[in-house]
Amino acid sequence: MLESAARGLSRYGYGNLILERVASEAGYTRGALYHQFKDKEDLALAVIDWVDETWREEVGPLVDREPDPVVALIALARGHAVFCRRDVARVAMALRLEFSGQDHPVGRHLRRVSESLVKRCTRLITAGRRAGTIPAGPPARVIALAFIGAMEGAVLELAGQAPHDELLAARAAAGALGIDPDQPSIA
Repeated sequence: MLESAARGLSRYGYGNLILERVASEAGYTRGALYHQFKDKEDLALAVIDWVDETWREEVGPLVDREPDPVVALIALARGHAVFCRRDVARVAMALRLEFSGQDHPVGRHLRRVSESLVKRCTRLITAGRRAGTIPAGPPARVIALAFIGAMEGAVLELAGQAPHDELLAARAAAGALGIDPDQPSIA
């Protein structure tokens, strides 16, 4: 059910999501959907958590096993690109756009979940600066936001163009970090 809802949210957004279609695509009735979720908002909140958990399980280990902060950040960009090849993975980007500037429970929850990625990137950027592998510049949090934006922008625009999506997401992310996009850890 969550996968079907994530696909629907990625394709149609929250406002255009039809719960009957979500249930049908998942092999359930609409009544079964309402047995598990109070309403569309409850379903969207559960989808955000499910996608976040899935991302952490698949991309997190790629980042965690890299001791070098730059290599870890590039692994994050590459892993994110691979993760986003599935249509369920773009749900956060779609909802972020739809709820931008709005005070809505789904938007607030997505911002809270997304903040953990910003903090993770900020820590890695700070560590890279201490190690001298990421140049000084704007505050680490600002660079983290640019890094995530560059990575997500590349992945969104290059959907369906593997393996180029992975390479160019890494290069876009490297550019946001201020490092040479052609260094061996990226190419």
